[in-house]
Amino acid sequence: MDTDNHALRILLGISGGIAAYKAPALVRHLLVRNAEVVPVLTPNAVRFVSPTALQAVAGQRPRTDLWDDDAEAAMGHIELARWADAVVIAPATANLMARLAAGMADDLLTTLCLATTAPIFVAPAMNARMWEHAATQRNLHRLRADGVTVLGPADGEQACGEFGPGRMLEPEEIADAVIARLATPRSLAGVRVLVTAGPTREFLDPVRFISNRSSGRQGFAFAQAAHHAGAEVTLVSGPVHLSTPAGVDRVDVVSAQQMKDAVIGRAAESDIFVSVAAVADYRPHQFHEQKLKKSQQPSDEFRMALKENEDIVGSIADVVPRPFVVGFAAETENALDYARQKRERKRLDAIVVNDVSDPEIGFDSVDNAVTLIHAGGEVALGKMAKRAIAQRLVSEIATLYAARADG
Repeated sequence: MDTDNHALRILLGISGGIAAYKAPALVRHLLVRNAEVVPVLTPNAVRFVSPTALQAVAGQRPRTDLWDDDAEAAMGHIELARWADAVVIAPATANLMARLAAGMADDLLTTLCLATTAPIFVAPAMNARMWEHAATQRNLHRLRADGVTVLGPADGEQACGEFGPGRMLEPEEIADAVIARLATPRSLAGVRVLVTAGPTREFLDPVRFISNRSSGRQGFAFAQAAHHAGAEVTLVSGPVHLSTPAGVDRVDVVSAQQMKDAVIGRAAESDIFVSVAAVADYRPHQFHEQKLKKSQQPSDEFRMALKENEDIVGSIADVVPRPFVVGFAAETENALDYARQKRERKRLDAIVVNDVSDPEIGFDSVDNAVTLIHAGGEVALGKMAKRAIAQRLVSEIATLYAARADG
């Protein structure tokens, strides 16, 4: 998409849900990111947000009616569809998503969606039970298959008082996702990427487990950056407190064995596998069905036998067909030497290493500093936000993957 000569031109579709009251804030966030925004409201959307308020914020006349003679004389709906660099629908109600999935054109917004060749984004917003209904999930699958990017929804408290999935992403999150998607080179278009993230938990009994400090931020950031680069991304995540990146399919696991099962079952269908997760090396040799009591221990010195977990990233080297495999290494000393040895030992195409002894990067931090090591050289990325690290890594890995494919 050539947007170098003009601000990004966005049609902001607003359907009739309570989250429509956030539309003016979304317009502002898009404007400060150098976008030009024309609001398009469904008939029911005007019950929740005023076209006058939207015009004041956007500086453009909102469009509400397919049969608006004045608007059609100035810029007809076909011209408006051609004008847009993207169509963003927020909120997207269950009804709106159903009509889009069916290919209907019964109002201005759905007509524009059929008439445009620009990418379409939808930010769902609805009651949790409506979101989980089979019909909504079927429509969601249809929209994704048609190339629509689905942003969210998030979990949380809803206007109806219930908790669960269906809450629209915040305006700033939507604006960031849209701009990143439009501005990022599509270096992984059509590529299937499998990513692991977060820690694993290895249980001793129903309440105690072995784990580590991984927050999952770097893996989630990589999954999001890969999606922005055009990849079809599956994210296998250990227990973390992070929202699923927009447009990414997520599989939740707990233990190293569960993570391995999830990965092995998907690796042969993936083009690139990126193992960011901090998988526990060991698990308790025995799992106790009931909580262990102090009185059950013979002394004040507790000893626990451990059993080594199977190596996930190393096992992918034997998968047929074999994806392009990238490992991660968190080290506290001799980081580069250990990572070089690990890449050779596990037959990885590339490895990313960081020094987690530095409290300002790595675990529990929003920043990171890493080195990407591959057969042809090394790329050092200095301290920056994990999101920026992810974007740089995606660019480098896409280049390496393309070179292997060409070779």
